[in-house]
Amino acid sequence: MGKKKLVISTGAGMSAESGISTFRDAGGLWENFNVMDVASADGFRRNPQLIHKFYNDRRRDLLKAKPNAGHLGLVDLERDYDVYIITQNVDNLHEAAGSSNVLHLHGELMKVRAIDDDTKVWELHPEAIETTPETEIEGHRVRPHIVFFQEAVPNIEPAVELVGQADIFVVIGTSLNVYPAAGLLNCVRPGTPVYYIDPHPAAVPAGVTVLPMPATQGVAELARRLRLHL
Repeated sequence: MGKKKLVISTGAGMSAESGISTFRDAGGLWENFNVMDVASADGFRRNPQLIHKFYNDRRRDLLKAKPNAGHLGLVDLERDYDVYIITQNVDNLHEAAGSSNVLHLHGELMKVRAIDDDTKVWELHPEAIETTPETEIEGHRVRPHIVFFQEAVPNIEPAVELVGQADIFVVIGTSLNVYPAAGLLNCVRPGTPVYYIDPHPAAVPAGVTVLPMPATQGVAELARRLRLHL
């Protein structure tokens, strides 16, 4: 018999212990900016210079960050499970830790894409992370490869499909307030075990196992519980 499919949805709390700041913790301010100025389609139209600078700064922060024990713990689970990660995070810490299957819902910080062609996406080299409204790659002006507020979430359909196939579903480090990602909890097949790890958990349906702790502790506890059922 093959490995069980373990599908894990991660949010900002997954990376918080690596020093990646979250705007949700600051009442709608992110690094002292109004979120709609630096993370919305309207904001990009109004002031592309500000948004390029903002994401240049976030990339610099990311280059200083390292995966935490929670990220590494999810990699360890691949020994016993077929693990798929769906993340709201735009950092690459799951990949840096060594996770094999990562689906980014809200884009990727270390990538840019053509303004005039969504299919053209480029990875930035760590030595060359700065972009401006004038930056061109292969003849195309670029923007952060980020799903801004007011834009569709292209990867939500493959995410829904993955969750529907899960033998076990886990949610880590999210307030369950950001849609459509929060709705993934409703896509689980009836009878599927569901775990929710967060130090300040939101209300969840009956039957969900809540582990009210930070990601690093929670992943260790999750691994302990899952081993009991192998």
